[in-house]
Amino acid sequence: MTVTIDDAERRRRLGVRHALATPADSSEEVAQRVVALHSTDPASMTIGVCERLIEPSIADLERALYSDRTLVRVLAMRRTVFAVPADLAGSCLAATSRSVAAPERRKLLTMLRDSAIEDPERFLDHAHAAARGALPALGVFRSADLAAADPILTTRVEIGAGTRYATTQSMASRLLTLMSAEGHVVRAKPAGTWASTQFTWCAAETWTPALTERPTPEDAAREIARRWLAAYGPAPLEDLCWWTGWTKTTARAALAAIDTTEVRTESGPAIALSDDLAATPEPPSWVALLPALDSTTMGWKQRSWYLGDHAAQLFDNVGNAGPTIWADGRIVGGWTIRDDATVALRLLEDIGTESQAAIDDRAHRIERLLDGTVIKARARRWTTLEKELRA
Repeated sequence: MTVTIDDAERRRRLGVRHALATPADSSEEVAQRVVALHSTDPASMTIGVCERLIEPSIADLERALYSDRTLVRVLAMRRTVFAVPADLAGSCLAATSRSVAAPERRKLLTMLRDSAIEDPERFLDHAHAAARGALPALGVFRSADLAAADPILTTRVEIGAGTRYATTQSMASRLLTLMSAEGHVVRAKPAGTWASTQFTWCAAETWTPALTERPTPEDAAREIARRWLAAYGPAPLEDLCWWTGWTKTTARAALAAIDTTEVRTESGPAIALSDDLAATPEPPSWVALLPALDSTTMGWKQRSWYLGDHAAQLFDNVGNAGPTIWADGRIVGGWTIRDDATVALRLLEDIGTESQAAIDDRAHRIERLLDGTVIKARARRWTTLEKELRA
């Protein structure tokens, strides 16, 4: 007999498992509960972590990232920067070597050809070896420091050749993206405030011992699939493929190595861990203001069971989530940060005065966290609702 898991149960799971109905004690616990923190925009990630902590603390997140290094930024699933628990970092890199690192190398070779570099393969191998050889002496460094290590790394590479966005970067800058996907380097502390995107870099093995050994791609994929299902299941195969960037063949192989059961949801057939079919006790009523690109909002490809018909207002025109207001497992509105570092809200559904008051309290909490820091849209575009609120 096929087990049915309805939308109400999926929303209860989302609230409890993603540290929204039951907040976490530490930044590490937040990352473990959502598997991977979307970190392309460091400011959004910081707000998302603090929204899930019992006591919001930027300092606690910085401790985990830069002092204890129990969270590590990796360029992995969907060619996205994620901050993940250190014990998962190697698996993220190993499981996405074919879907992220290999395409990054091909992309760089195309740039070298567009830049009229003779024998791009040989040139890239030479530059790659020079960069890796320079890493031990650099410690924590910027791309300019790497470029200064060898003349080949100062070579200008054309990006977007033939388009109106064409520009150039140093070979060192382009190599850092490839080498981060390969796991040779990691993003260290940003230069500037917690909201900065200007990362420094460090050799992976110098930054943390967790990256010195990696599982096989097959073992890594199995571990990622298991953790993702525990946090996001039940879900269809397509959601796992979207979240990881894997082909269906890779996803099916990973799922075949763990004990799963096909279940029925209101959206159709889905997959769950076989020991994870019991109902979730009803959690306390909860609200949250999640930032743009949040791990929960972006956790599934099929989102109707928590997003409703609000996508046009709350996602940009290329599919990136803007800031969202949540109540008991559903998105019920959106918000933005104005240029004076205040929060503007708009509810798209009637949720009652008690929940609305709780949302207002959350907005004030974020304003206190910002303490005057203004956050702009990064790695995405403004959503329709954000434009209206900012106007």
